[in-house]
Amino acid sequence: MAQIKITLTKSPIGRIPAQRKTVVALGLGKLNSSVVKEDNSAIRGMINTVSHLVTVEEVN
Repeated sequence: MAQIKITLTKSPIGRIPAQRKTVVALGLGKLNSSVVKEDNSAIRGMINTVSHLVTVEEVN
C-alpha cells in the first residue's frame, strides 16, 4: 500500500478544537514535524480536515 508524508506547516494555535485534536491524532506536534502514514481513507479524511495546516507528499 502507498505511503504519504504529512508535514505540519502552519500552527494549529487559534484553530477550532477539532482541528487541533486532528493534528495531534495524526502524530504531529511541533511546526515542521513530519510523519509517514499509510494512505487510506481514514487518514485522507483527517488530512482533508486540516488541509490548510499541512502539506502532503507521496513516499516510495
